[in-house]
Amino acid sequence: MVQSPVKTLTLEEFLILPDTKPASEYINGQIIQKPMPKGAHSLIQTDLAAQINLAVKPKKIARVFTELRCHFAERAIVPDISVFTWERIPRRENGRIADSFPLAPDWIIEILSPGQSQTKVTQKMLNALEHGTEIGWLIDPEAKAVIVYFQEGKIALFTEEGKPLPVPNFIENWHLTAPEIFDWLTV
Repeated sequence: MVQSPVKTLTLEEFLILPDTKPASEYINGQIIQKPMPKGAHSLIQTDLAAQINLAVKPKKIARVFTELRCHFAERAIVPDISVFTWERIPRRENGRIADSFPLAPDWIIEILSPGQSQTKVTQKMLNALEHGTEIGWLIDPEAKAVIVYFQEGKIALFTEEGKPLPVPNFIENWHLTAPEIFDWLTV
């Protein structure tokens, strides 16, 4: 049997495709659909985005976006939570927010869903760090752990001990611990 070669899409071709639910990402020439978020994932994403926005939005320091497609370095990713400093938020000429975000977030946060590959999520986060992201959090609700990735290549694990999680340099006087995040799961 003769197999026809698989046609790979370019990033530009991917970006004009219709959106999928859950979102699809474009990584290394492949389209990868994200898993459908489950209860713990959804709750952490909603509450964490709100908490960060309370700390940064009123002072126009930064803004939080959930499930926002960012494209850079021949990839299109959809982090669970992206935080952009105020001055880096893409805008149209009239000052309104742009539809396209052709840059890496300043802070990227991913929340593992059951069955999701931690390796693939880590690779996505490391690529963002290589292209300007200052810090990344990988939240694992099952393990009650937060792995923090730093631009300098350092990695730290935070669990039940209650130490404040590292945050980007643009945020001052805001603290959150891994146990506080996982306490949100008790409703």
